Amino acid sequence: MTATESATAASHRFDSIPLAPPDAILGLTEAFAADTRSEKMNLSVGVYKDASGVTPIMKCVKAAEQKLIETEKTKGYLSIDGLPDYRSDVQKLVFGDRIDAGRIAMVQAPGGTGALRVAGEFLARQCSPTRVFLPNPTWANHNAIMQSAGVNVESYSYLADDRRSLNFEAMLNDLSTKTRPGDAVLLHACCHNPTGVDPTADQWKEIARVVSAQGLIPLLDFAYQGFGDGLEADAVGLHTMLDACAEAIVCSSYSKNFGLYSERVGAVGLVAGTPAAATASLSQLKVIVRSNYSNPPRHGGAIVATVLSDDELTQMWKAELEEMRLRITHLREQFVAGMAKQSGAPDFSFLLKQKGMFSYSGLTAMQADELRTKHGVYVVGSGRINVAGMDEKRMDWLCSVVADVLA
Repeated sequence: MTATESATAASHRFDSIPLAPPDAILGLTEAFAADTRSEKMNLSVGVYKDASGVTPIMKCVKAAEQKLIETEKTKGYLSIDGLPDYRSDVQKLVFGDRIDAGRIAMVQAPGGTGALRVAGEFLARQCSPTRVFLPNPTWANHNAIMQSAGVNVESYSYLADDRRSLNFEAMLNDLSTKTRPGDAVLLHACCHNPTGVDPTADQWKEIARVVSAQGLIPLLDFAYQGFGDGLEADAVGLHTMLDACAEAIVCSSYSKNFGLYSERVGAVGLVAGTPAAATASLSQLKVIVRSNYSNPPRHGGAIVATVLSDDELTQMWKAELEEMRLRITHLREQFVAGMAKQSGAPDFSFLLKQKGMFSYSGLTAMQADELRTKHGVYVVGSGRINVAGMDEKRMDWLCSVVADVLA
């Protein structure tokens, strides 16, 4: 073989790479954008939309950005663990004064996804041979993130057979019998994605008791604080777990409650038993960050820090967040009432008990496909709907087409 032939053969090594399947949710968004029908609605992707169908920039964010424009002096790199003010403010928001600050190792991360990846690699490197138990069902990306991080993934029961409620007994049984000390259990701190089904405050106490008794590491995904029952109420599960367990990892995101989807703003808050263990853990988290993305982006973290360090902007943020939460609640109520008017349609009142942006609608994969192809309503195949994507002005139409595919 000549040198030219050898170079040509080498240049075609990528020809055998198979085409990866499209992401189940983002693929629907691409299909929605390509859909030319005027009557269509996207209830698949998990973003908040206002009454005009736009994912808005919050007023407090605009005000913070204006303040940053006037005062920001550098675009230099942040430290590996991120912006100090951001880490301090997020720590207060997530943990309050319930945990000694010396026991917390906090790093800024690129979104909740980045936070989960850092946490997963920490578990794989420092807590091996730990396994992480995920609820069934869970956010579609949880499994892929943990596996990519090198953690062995198992599952525990979560949703009942009716696909509308929590199978609490099966959940506790799995956590009691399938796990061993040192395993991690991923828990949605509030607004479970994709079902909207959350434990009650009393159920959280039982979950925390089992997690503590089994010697498990709680890994809490805290992506929707403020979208369920409010900022404080949505932290009840997290605080209950921290009261029972000396160690935990909290992965928080500010995409939703600050509307900073494209800025990728998240954090890892690791709670250790002692300040010395927290210091050592922080050093290992920084090693992981350094080898992944080196240091986090500045702008989104600076926005959050600016809002949370200013009393006026903080109050503005809380008011705007409450407005979004109440709008989602109203959309749920409006949809349930609209379906009740549809002749022969099933009772959808179970949706009123679910929390946050998402709900399991009970639609089958075939019905979801018919909604998309026949009516231009895009729903994930599992039947998960993004309530925040509904349009109150077109609710009667939405209810009529849902009733059509259910007939």
